Amino acid sequence: MNKIKVVHILHSVGGVDVSLRQILHNLDTKNFENIVIHGDSDTENEFVDKDAKPIGYYRLPIYREISVRYDLAAILKAWKIIRKEKPDLIHSHSTKGGVIGRVVGFLTGTKVLHTPQAFSFLSAESKSKRSFFLKIEKILSKGKTVLLASSQSELNRAVNEVGFPKSKTDLFNNAIEPIEKIYDLSIPKTWPDQYLCTVGRPCYQKNIEELIEVLYELNKIVDVHLVILGLGHHADHIRQVEDLIEKLNLKNKVTLLNWTTREDVLNIISKSKIYLSTARYEGLPYSVIESLALSIPSIVSDCDGNRDLIVNDYNGYCIKENNIVEFSKKINVLIQDKELYNEFSKNAKETFEKNHNIYKKIKDLESIYREQLT
Repeated sequence: MNKIKVVHILHSVGGVDVSLRQILHNLDTKNFENIVIHGDSDTENEFVDKDAKPIGYYRLPIYREISVRYDLAAILKAWKIIRKEKPDLIHSHSTKGGVIGRVVGFLTGTKVLHTPQAFSFLSAESKSKRSFFLKIEKILSKGKTVLLASSQSELNRAVNEVGFPKSKTDLFNNAIEPIEKIYDLSIPKTWPDQYLCTVGRPCYQKNIEELIEVLYELNKIVDVHLVILGLGHHADHIRQVEDLIEKLNLKNKVTLLNWTTREDVLNIISKSKIYLSTARYEGLPYSVIESLALSIPSIVSDCDGNRDLIVNDYNGYCIKENNIVEFSKKINVLIQDKELYNEFSKNAKETFEKNHNIYKKIKDLESIYREQLT
């Protein structure tokens, strides 16, 4: 039997990069062949398969920002690649990968599976931009595209807001390999041994400003330090976050870290007391999945993605946006109640093993790929 050839198109950064690498590293190499089309400046790390063999790839001018020049160039080059490779299926990941993949799929008549990892219109801070991005998503939902959601919340939004028929949707929850080893930090440790942490660049989506407000409220009751990982590119709210930290006199209570290796991130999460997220929206956040895998309870905002992972009074707490006092109270509860903390910790690991262990879940994705070709 011939292998099923899948071409993946994406801007390979952050959680989107993690997602693809986890898939490629676990797909059955006897039945599937993979090719990657990604941005020319997003990652230098090679993609490898289950047998640790390098995977073929192409680079395109795929960038986060909208650019008629670069986006059209990327579509044209991707069209030429798809005509050359003749894949059975295109799997597009992320907003920009989805635009390119779906347009090229339409032009070549190739079936497309699209995984948004959070819809683009959710990132818009104004109603006009949100409406514009939503209209683009509605247009691109037509044709042969099937929405492969990374969470149930994302699937619901695809049906209720974007307009995908339920018959053109499917679900494959983000999943990772079990974390079997924690490596030493490659960066200097400058923060206390007792701390809380979050992963996410200061931007509209991650809503770090609210987390700083939570920390301020929390430090009225208990002495707590917060480590924030993920400063760097696209951290357009960094000045607001730094100004708020200074205004609230929290400079000695917060450590801001630039983008670092995934091994460093896992080390820091693993030694954190609690994982925190005040995001406004997510696809299905890998940092929260990683905290589950590491038996770390989470307290998160009640938004898409977060609510799919964290269940109140089971493995953490989901808090309504802007409820800063409640957020800080729940953190204090878990800090003070060791018995409850240990119960949530055990339940976090069980949640991971049941729903997000890719060793157990990869067969589901292989079945989805096959079903799209029947």
